[in-house]
Amino acid sequence: MEKLKEKYIKEVVPALMKKFNYKSVMQVPKLNKVVINIGLGDVKENPKSLENAMNDLMEITGQRPVVTKARKSIAAFKLREGVNVGCKVTLRADKMYDFVYKLFNVALPRVRDFRGVSQDSFDGRGNYSMGVKEQLIFPEIEYDKIDKIRGMDIIFATTASSDEEAKELLKLLGMPFKN
Repeated sequence: MEKLKEKYIKEVVPALMKKFNYKSVMQVPKLNKVVINIGLGDVKENPKSLENAMNDLMEITGQRPVVTKARKSIAAFKLREGVNVGCKVTLRADKMYDFVYKLFNVALPRVRDFRGVSQDSFDGRGNYSMGVKEQLIFPEIEYDKIDKIRGMDIIFATTASSDEEAKELLKLLGMPFKN
């Protein structure tokens, strides 16, 4: 999986320097971190679902997830402040590149009727977020051992200053955007 890091150094950096006329290698945007989040709405009825989601996330990323808690109470959702509502993992350095390589080259092609990811999910500051509808697209997850199909949010945080730079960076790293 070191391939993606090497690809970044050998191919992506020179291509971005040429396209955006950077004077220094330090100006070239890079992937800062990847955050994977699973939000659970059924923790109150099924407390074991948080444990199962954490195990799934640990299988996929190779890193122990952190439990996320509700920031404020919302009566309409029967939610109290401080109640567990999901889990997340922040990947950096080598684990991040391993996960991104696996996502782009193994998991996303396994999505049914996959035509590419949306180009509209940038936040204006060079970060990209996407959603995955089921955890089964990852090869580590065995269909027989899951209790429920869960989706997840994946956020790519880059050092790019604009969406155009971030999009080019992700495209060169191998993200399959829709045409």
